[in-house]
Amino acid sequence: MDSTASIPSTQTAAILKTSGPQPVFETAQVPVPSIGAIEILVRLTATGVCGSDYGLACGHFGPTKSILGHEGVGRIARLGDSVPEASFRVGQRVGLAWIREICGECIACRSDGGETRCRAQIQSGRHVDGTFQQYAVVPMKYVISVPEDIPDELVAPILCGGVTAYKALKSSGVVPGQWIVVSGAGGGVGNLAVMFAKAMGYRVVAVDFGSAKEKVCLDAGAEAYVDVAAADDLSLKVHSLTDGGASAVVVTAGAQAAYQSAVGLLAPLGTLVCVGIPGVGKDMTIHPIELIDKGIRLVGSAVGTRKDISEALSFVSRGVVVPNIEKATLDDLNDISAKLGSGDALSKYVIQL
Repeated sequence: MDSTASIPSTQTAAILKTSGPQPVFETAQVPVPSIGAIEILVRLTATGVCGSDYGLACGHFGPTKSILGHEGVGRIARLGDSVPEASFRVGQRVGLAWIREICGECIACRSDGGETRCRAQIQSGRHVDGTFQQYAVVPMKYVISVPEDIPDELVAPILCGGVTAYKALKSSGVVPGQWIVVSGAGGGVGNLAVMFAKAMGYRVVAVDFGSAKEKVCLDAGAEAYVDVAAADDLSLKVHSLTDGGASAVVVTAGAQAAYQSAVGLLAPLGTLVCVGIPGVGKDMTIHPIELIDKGIRLVGSAVGTRKDISEALSFVSRGVVVPNIEKATLDDLNDISAKLGSGDALSKYVIQL
């Protein structure tokens, strides 16, 4: 189906003009992208701003596209000539996330839940233009359905930050009622991890730097907050709160110190789930004897599958997870980037398109 008459030739987008520690975005008019036979054009209505967008803009992940963003929600505006109208329709509500396409054929894609490990995956903002624009293209094969009962500003944060938090908790193997520590709990992914953990029946200790993040962590559902800047002995404090250590620690912070201290927060047979992406040159050093003596399990978790996104959105639909958001515009991206870089962001920013 072609709805060319209702689609303009140009659109508003935020262009990354300067990358580096202080990235610079500029709002401009650019052409609306064309689509191929098996592609879909989406009119975006909102997009979240993820910490990974800041990392991309800083150059931490290598070359990127000039239009970043990967937490987009909107409606189908046009179908490619070979897209079956029985499966998709103009006006259908969809989402665009970090993964924009997978090969569907490699061993990862053929494994249950393995699509996030596809080595040929196409990533939004990194390999193709992202969602900091009004129109974006998604292959027919990787469209993400979005329910109608959730407002845009609550959908967008789940498409990357939220599903990343949810998938990390699923990967921990912890059963309801056990203690989980969320390290970096005041950040975008971390705060959502606290919310999901509470909704999933876990007891949560939130760990972050500074007293300013205590309220947002407790409001999200944490039973306790530990300020690493004020704790003389972080491990001792967490062990005291959890009666011997947490069953899992989910590290959503990118600081090397967060990873370095994580194993010491665990109870025997606990799980360390690595989610936060350290900056360039940051490593985690753990002696094997620490893992052997305590029976610690290390898990690396990355975003989530389309099924994970659907499951995560169901928590929002039921009202048991409500992302803490602040609405913004494309013109606000420079200010948002500065806050993400300084660690002062206390909510997820959602840009209205």
